[in-house]
Amino acid sequence: MIKNYFKIAWRNISKNKVFSLINIIGLTIGLSASFVIGLIIYYDYTFDDFHKDGDKIYRVVTEFTDPEEKYYNSGITLALKGAVEDNSNFETVSEFYIERPSKAVNKENDFTLKWPKFVIFADQNYLDIFQYNFLAGNKTEALKNPNQVVLTQTRAKEYFPKLSPSEVVGKTLVYNDSINVKVTGVVENYKQRTDIVFKEFISHATLLQTNRKIDITKRYWFNTNSNSQLYVKFKENADVASVQKLLDDLALEHTDEDDIKYGEFRKFKLQSLNDIHFNEDYGTYDWEKAQASKPLLRNLALVALFLLLLGCINFINLNTAQASQRAKEIGIRKTLGSSRKQLIGQFIGEAFILVLISAVLSLLLSKWLINVFSDFVPDDLSYQLFKSPVVIFGVVILLVLVTFLSGFYPALVLSKYNPVSVMKNQISAGEHKVGLRKFLTVFQFTIAQVFIIATLLVGKQINYLLTKDMGFKTDAIVSVFQPRAEEEFSKKLLFAEKLKTIPEIKQVSIGGKGPASNAVNSTNVTYTDGENIAKSEMEYINGDLNYPKLFELQLIAGRLYRNDTIRELVINETLLRSLGFSNPAEAIGKQVETNNKLIPIVGVMADFNQRSLKSKIKPMALTGDWYRPNFSLYQAVHVSFYNESSENLKSTLSKIENAYQQVYTETDDYRVEFMDETIAKFYNREQKISKLLNWSTGLSILISCLGLLGLVIYTTNRRVKEIGVRKVLGASLLQINTLLCKEFLILVAIAFVIAIPVAYYGIDSWLQDFAYKTSISFWVFLLSGCAMILFALLVISAKTLQAANANPVNSLRSE
Repeated sequence: MIKNYFKIAWRNISKNKVFSLINIIGLTIGLSASFVIGLIIYYDYTFDDFHKDGDKIYRVVTEFTDPEEKYYNSGITLALKGAVEDNSNFETVSEFYIERPSKAVNKENDFTLKWPKFVIFADQNYLDIFQYNFLAGNKTEALKNPNQVVLTQTRAKEYFPKLSPSEVVGKTLVYNDSINVKVTGVVENYKQRTDIVFKEFISHATLLQTNRKIDITKRYWFNTNSNSQLYVKFKENADVASVQKLLDDLALEHTDEDDIKYGEFRKFKLQSLNDIHFNEDYGTYDWEKAQASKPLLRNLALVALFLLLLGCINFINLNTAQASQRAKEIGIRKTLGSSRKQLIGQFIGEAFILVLISAVLSLLLSKWLINVFSDFVPDDLSYQLFKSPVVIFGVVILLVLVTFLSGFYPALVLSKYNPVSVMKNQISAGEHKVGLRKFLTVFQFTIAQVFIIATLLVGKQINYLLTKDMGFKTDAIVSVFQPRAEEEFSKKLLFAEKLKTIPEIKQVSIGGKGPASNAVNSTNVTYTDGENIAKSEMEYINGDLNYPKLFELQLIAGRLYRNDTIRELVINETLLRSLGFSNPAEAIGKQVETNNKLIPIVGVMADFNQRSLKSKIKPMALTGDWYRPNFSLYQAVHVSFYNESSENLKSTLSKIENAYQQVYTETDDYRVEFMDETIAKFYNREQKISKLLNWSTGLSILISCLGLLGLVIYTTNRRVKEIGVRKVLGASLLQINTLLCKEFLILVAIAFVIAIPVAYYGIDSWLQDFAYKTSISFWVFLLSGCAMILFALLVISAKTLQAANANPVNSLRSE
């Protein structure tokens, strides 16, 4: 019997090729998006789920607040560990320090690894919190003493390519030409997905041989460093809330009275291990990888859900519309003894066949979609993840749900017909069924309309962000950074002089980062005017006297500092207001206190945006290179060009690199940043959202229009005799087309009216994240409505014009 059901189901699918194809296309698009997006969500939500007692492991982080906003730091003050390590709620407490040595040397085979990544100074407790499989060495003694190091298997292979793990133990490595360490263990790399990506573990006591010695021994409360990490592992049934209260009390106890006076506070917070992968406030340890985002994953899930719903709606609409055509089949089946339960099984079987075909096509399409969604897909996410039992189970459940969702209601409708009424041709479509089809059609086009409006408004905002004047020159400026370990200032001067001889270069400046970057250097400043005291945070940028000229920073009062090394400030308008000055001229000559030193204000520059336009302009000052000759704050040589054409730029960049290699002969650490590209990177997430909306809009329009086409084909086929009669009675082509189009265009118009407030609310909420934003223009809604109506009109007219052009004799000859 089941075989017979499937045979009949296949015949019905083959008989109605157009409708079956529309259903398959809609379901394939929805399932493909669901498979790939589901894979991304599964990938991100299974990070670090393999650690023993992972739910008891927390990182301690720091949150700073002032009257205006919050700041976040993934690190802690070094004094904190001693204050909490004896708490009875903890099973283990471990601190480690993240370091990137300039080089590590294996002198036995003369191998040097420059700037090794993922190196930490860890204590013995680290190996108790995070379990590693030791391939060689003794875990209990591996990091107990100074000058010890544990390597992961891959890092051991880099340093000692021909040795087994047991042979590596006992070998010596030299860090930064001065720190000799002995390998005491080799551990297996984590095979599961993890954000604990470290590859070298130097014993924590070895820090006393580095420039961190004073910090480690003094353990100040006021210094917070993101490289200083503290992890705790709770005991079973521990009181987490009491530990958080302890941290709050410690933070308050060690807060400066002046900070409290000005509303500036610090909090230590417990961050769960599974939150690290998603929390952008504190970040992960691999800065080169994009941070996962729960809101973005939710948006992706919504896109998949909507596309899947659109495909299911097509199925429901077309199957219920065709119900009357299968009435006689149902009547005969019931007369011959088929029960309603058997008929429902038959029709759900047909739905399952279509869903199964769509699923096979979707799995094939998923490989291509992984490339299309490359901005959202992590680099190491593989198609092989489909082999995971959890993913396979999820796919099966999804197919069952889609089959039930799309097939159950049509099966109920079709199986309900009375065989007596069928045989007497006393059947009708039923007002509630027509009403449902109209509702589902409106729902489809509402989703498509919302996607169109959102796409246009997000695109408008991104264009605004990328074209808005930042307050300084951003085009045709390149920053060339010195080698990371280079400390000789004379080489920067020599490199700058060589660049000045290149005719295509307009200006050269030596300085720190550009005016806009992700780097933040800040301190607190205080201005005292009699009894009045004004305190403000101050970010600063550094550059020589050419720096403001090259970046075209506007000086609105006073002058620049007299030379690079003199301690003088050029402040921005925001800092001017924060310190209580009413106009720029009033601030010139006044002194502010920072780090217990009085520094004069000699100039005021116009405000400019230091970072993304999501954030407001911060109080800032331009300074020189105060700490020479001890060390230099200048990291880069900035260059602007006369000619901005791509061909000329390529040639000039080649000359710049040649000059760099002539000066820095012993390194290949050549790093170049374009200022306009740096600014564009501020909006990577927004550009991802825009790309996602573009795809979502296109696919939702395609599915909706295909469903509309199916309904139009069905409607015109039912009204073919009516069209013939109207033509015979003199109706024009335009009148007939208007008659047939009117019903569907009204549904599209209703969808447009519903979509306007939904899209407005969504975009308005999204725009609240931006300090600077474009307006939500009326023309965007009008344009999107016209576009949707045009799409629908083209789809409807394609069939209605064909029906209206048909010879009425062919449709009326049987009357």
